[in-house]
Amino acid sequence: MYLSIKEVQPQNNFQLLLIYNNGEKRLFDMAPYLETGLFRELKDKNIFRTVKPSFDTIEWSNEADIDPEILYKNSVKIN
Repeated sequence: MYLSIKEVQPQNNFQLLLIYNNGEKRLFDMAPYLETGLFRELKDKNIFRTVKPSFDTIEWSNEADIDPEILYKNSVKIN
């Protein structure tokens, strides 16, 4: 089954709560990515908070997005 993100909620410390179309919840840490390319702009918490679902992944107002496979693979399942 191919999962897509139906909801994303920015958390403290540059983490993201990802909610998938199957109801699974995962926590993804963006901090390691904040020194690369457009992700640098996400250090501004106002921009970081603009995150929203986009197709099967997420994107921010600065047009940064991230591969959905990376989001799933590098996130931690939570209850």
